[in-house]
Amino acid sequence: MAPSVASKRTSKRFSTFSAVSSLAASDSTSHTNASSSNGDPRMQEIKEWTQGFDRLEQKRLQQQRYQPTPEKTDSLSKLALGAKVERALGRRMTDQDATFRPKLMDEKAGMGRSRLR
Repeated sequence: MAPSVASKRTSKRFSTFSAVSSLAASDSTSHTNASSSNGDPRMQEIKEWTQGFDRLEQKRLQQQRYQPTPEKTDSLSKLALGAKVERALGRRMTDQDATFRPKLMDEKAGMGRSRLR
């Protein structure tokens, strides 16, 4: 690469392993100039969404959130499965088994056969 075409990158780069910035100079607006970032409606919309999400996240409530232990999670899963089985058994059709009944002799059907003979 020729010296006149050297890279002029000044953006902040982070190491994947240590999350420490590299030796490159860091300038947050180096890749875009200020006029293009302020005038771009897409960037403004992204900033608005980000600010909205930050307002929705309440850090005090996050710290109070209940985290069940693995044993408690397992027991709740078993209870839920038991409830599902009981509901399914309640919906199950009962007394629907086939019953074998002896054929009853139909006198009228027997008479019709004798006439044909």
